[in-house]
Amino acid sequence: MAGIASTAGSTSLNAPQKSDSLGDPDCPHCGGSGYVRPELPVGHPDFGRLEICVCRRARLAEGVRARLYTLSRLDQLQGLTFDNFQARGRKALPELQANSLESARNTARNYAQRLSGWLLLSGGFGCGKTHLAAAIANFAVSMGVPTLFLTVPDLLDTLRMAYDSTDTTFEDRFEEVRSARLLVMDDFGTQNATPWAQEKLFQIINFRYINKLPTVITTNLGLGEIEPRIRSRLSDPELVTVVRITAPDFRRPTQDLRQPELSSLDLLAGKSFSNFQDRRREGLTADQTRSLQDALKAAHDFAEKPAGWLILSGPYGSGKTHLAAAIANYRAALGDPSLFVVVPDLLDHLRATFSPDSKASYDRRFEEVRSASLLVLDDLGSQSATPWAREKLHQLLNHRYNAQSPTVVTVARESMAGEEIDQRIVLRMQDARISRWVAITAPAYQSSQRKKTAKS
Repeated sequence: MAGIASTAGSTSLNAPQKSDSLGDPDCPHCGGSGYVRPELPVGHPDFGRLEICVCRRARLAEGVRARLYTLSRLDQLQGLTFDNFQARGRKALPELQANSLESARNTARNYAQRLSGWLLLSGGFGCGKTHLAAAIANFAVSMGVPTLFLTVPDLLDTLRMAYDSTDTTFEDRFEEVRSARLLVMDDFGTQNATPWAQEKLFQIINFRYINKLPTVITTNLGLGEIEPRIRSRLSDPELVTVVRITAPDFRRPTQDLRQPELSSLDLLAGKSFSNFQDRRREGLTADQTRSLQDALKAAHDFAEKPAGWLILSGPYGSGKTHLAAAIANYRAALGDPSLFVVVPDLLDHLRATFSPDSKASYDRRFEEVRSASLLVLDDLGSQSATPWAREKLHQLLNHRYNAQSPTVVTVARESMAGEEIDQRIVLRMQDARISRWVAITAPAYQSSQRKKTAKS
């Protein structure tokens, strides 16, 4: 394929160029010959030795850069730099999303200057991953570093075409890709995942992993969706720096507050901390009122700085769901949409992926829940206690427990007395090292209409 240097091709970085022997015809130092003889005293070790003139050195650097751009496949992306990357977004973004862009830009710029280890840029479509990857490659090329920038589907097409090429062999082209001084693999995960493609990608990544060759990868997949052998190498913290960009598609900036597909939060958009009532007019005891106030404070504190797990327990209708939704709404207003889902609905979503008509795979949907930046599980214990449901919930919460991922769980006091909740999950919810358990002792909320009905 054009743009990829072969060992026998004319774009090789080491191939001599005819114009390299000439200098600038108007150069006052060499008169166009490209060489100068420094004026040195007789007996000097360099007396009479020719040196490359500064004008020719500049032309050589220009030629190398041109050949580097041809090799790198950056011809169409030369305009993407760190300087024109809008680190706070094209439109006013919530602070958290703007911060993720700025942090990604700073990390990518630092990586470009040292080219050590790997950089994994992940995020949704249009969030700026490719711009930053191209900016790294353009900076490296400007510094004379041989660089190869390819989308993964193009990389695989390049290898396939080498089988029929008369200019190079497959082995030479494959070696050129896997041994590139800097390799940028854009859009990892968009390729056709045939066994051949998976094997070639693994061979490339494994070679570069073993030899610790500088590598940049962009993807919109979660780590759990990537082939296990490759995932294990991308998960090595000693080699790989992972940057997650949470900003929306710059082409559709109004999606920044959109909830994930699985989320049930749209139905609870009006739930906030400000309209949560302590229900003093219901004649609650002092302890019951205090439990509501403590739960409100705990939920607000968690929303400001999500860390660990928050367990909200209490009778049905006591206000747990209101507080859980208020946490999710608070984070969404900051540009950090969390995943709010009622547990029976979550299990239904997972089951639906087994249908032949499903547009989402089970693995992708499960990974979306498992890796959510903040997961709110409402009404744990109200689901059908089938072995499948118990196992899926354990897998989900065990992963988030081990990763200490911010998680909010609401559970009815009545459910804790039954067998609906797997004891393995209960033990993790009760672990004070990661979980804060807040118990609401107030009874179910009584509206004015309910009170009239009760009196009649």
